Amino acid sequence: MTQTSSILDANAFTGTSVDGSLVRRRERALGPAYRLFYREPVELVRGSGVHVYDADGREYLDAYNNVACVGHAHPRVVEAVARQVGRITTHTRYLDASLVGYAERLLATFPAALDRVMLTCTGSEANDLALRLAFAATGGTGVIVTEEAYHGNTALVTGTSPSLGAGAAPGEHVWTVPAPDPVRRPGTPAEVAARFTAAVATALEEMAAAGVRPAALLVDTILSSDGVHAHPGGPGGLLAGAVSAVRRAGGVLVADEVQPGFARTGEHVWGFERHGLVPEIATLGKPMGGGLPIAAVVAQEAVLAPFAGTTPYFNTFGGTHVSIAAATAVLDVIEAEGLQRRAADVGAVLAEALRDVAARHPVAADVRGAGLYLGVELVAEPGSTEPGGALAADVVNGMRARGVLTSVCGRFGNTLKVRPPLVFGLRDVERYCTQLDGVLTDLGW
Repeated sequence: MTQTSSILDANAFTGTSVDGSLVRRRERALGPAYRLFYREPVELVRGSGVHVYDADGREYLDAYNNVACVGHAHPRVVEAVARQVGRITTHTRYLDASLVGYAERLLATFPAALDRVMLTCTGSEANDLALRLAFAATGGTGVIVTEEAYHGNTALVTGTSPSLGAGAAPGEHVWTVPAPDPVRRPGTPAEVAARFTAAVATALEEMAAAGVRPAALLVDTILSSDGVHAHPGGPGGLLAGAVSAVRRAGGVLVADEVQPGFARTGEHVWGFERHGLVPEIATLGKPMGGGLPIAAVVAQEAVLAPFAGTTPYFNTFGGTHVSIAAATAVLDVIEAEGLQRRAADVGAVLAEALRDVAARHPVAADVRGAGLYLGVELVAEPGSTEPGGALAADVVNGMRARGVLTSVCGRFGNTLKVRPPLVFGLRDVERYCTQLDGVLTDLGW
């Protein structure tokens, strides 16, 4: 079983560029660290709802991008941003009623204990700030993450993002624990939770032996980069025992909601709610501004106080008037269009349709997730537990050729990541699954 070298290398363009092409010009201008999707990269120039269009006018179904969570170029978001750009945009050291109103409205979607919000530009910044809050609140420096986690690209959180590959060394006081693996390590929900709790307990013991005080369990509550693991949730589910162990050792729970948040799982607004938990800190990002850079840390006041008592906080672009206008419009659309209910209802139909495809193509060994965040794990051949990383690459490129954009995740790059805008509908479900069925048939499976 070969682990992917990096989450960014999965489904990445590795071909030879033609001199003078846009790909070659990009390589020359941006350098070699950047990655493109697909064997044949796509130049997207326009979007609307769940549809995007390339430079040749070809339309694609977007089943991957959660940044435009309420749909590409949603008129309500576009109008709010355009109106505010024409007025003023500045930073949080001036009074801004719209910022305060948004913060109050956002906090109202959280449990009462989470009563303070700090604004950043990106999820990376949010997770960086969250860890600084955790260090100050606990006096510890030890952090536990899952073995294929991605939490961002600042110096601090790169050290908590093992999915970035060997070039991104783990932080000095970062421990990793295995995520669930229903194909290679099957078990009942209770058994899976017990394994996860035991792994976290072992990490805490190793910290103690090394003289490291724990600060946080930092976890994406749908384990996105680990291959999408939404089940089991609820009180006593996957995270409960691990979180209790961390808290007994003096640490806190930092719930990374950048991917599962903003109603994506359908059952709740926030992913941690599925687990029956209230974190000390939650982090938000990507979908928050519907395409504009805005992110946040939401924390319990008592956890925030030790940091705030010694360190003033300011972020020039965190919470500008324009970003707040976009974020407010995103909340408006989620509420007005019932997108949480839509995620639950359409997501249930999508999951069932994907299971129907899997029944016809046994290389699809597992379908899992919640709401409009699903993973389809592929194996090398029917009945095998060998990860189908090469097959997954063929599938996503076959889907791209058929006009559907999707990608992969997981330790072996073998899980299809199905994460469309929340306005995904039943016709979109049919189109996605029809094309997936066709691609797997074309590939001989």
